[in-house]
Amino acid sequence: MKILAPSILAADFSDLSGEVAKIERAGAQLLHFDVMDGHFVPNISFGPAVMRSLSGRTGLPFDVHLMVEGADRYIPEFAVEDTAFISVHCEACPHLHRTLELIRSKGANPGVALNPATPLCAIDEAMGHVGLVLVMSVDPGFGGQAFIPGSLDRIRRLARMRQERGLSFLIEVDGGVTLENAPDIAEAGADIFVAGSSVFKAADPAEWARGFFAAVGQ
Repeated sequence: MKILAPSILAADFSDLSGEVAKIERAGAQLLHFDVMDGHFVPNISFGPAVMRSLSGRTGLPFDVHLMVEGADRYIPEFAVEDTAFISVHCEACPHLHRTLELIRSKGANPGVALNPATPLCAIDEAMGHVGLVLVMSVDPGFGGQAFIPGSLDRIRRLARMRQERGLSFLIEVDGGVTLENAPDIAEAGADIFVAGSSVFKAADPAEWARGFFAAVGQ
């Protein structure tokens, strides 16, 4: 099953609840929150108050992507009843195993994210402790960037490692996902597709979602 997880970073924040309702009707299965702190990445997005404002206003589970330093300080604030996943960057967590266990203790499924230039071996020891591996297919920090083609090989290698080790974590891809490259990303082994501008800025998000699911063979 392929999962569509629109990122609210590309939504119209003057009508956030309406924007979320629109993509939920379109067929989204997760709601992705790109949290940026202006330190680990150069941009600042939003904090837990924005996410919490949507609790009870949507049936979509929350998928939280923390692009922050000192993630342990913020995890409890993002671990609400609606939170399915919280992912942290291996590059920003000096004690990654401890952080992943903290996420689990708060009731969310832990995930680990990698920047485009970070080798897969950086999470070699963490793969057995996560429910999600997030492959960044753009350099994090800004929406609307183009997909880095070399990400496809990384996804294939990660999928192969998952199979060889008998693991069951989901592979999520974030950055530059479009209707044109979605089939290749799906073929490489991705399970969750984060889409921002391409879905929220579409003239008809429902039509875009139908095109997406057709493109990934679902």
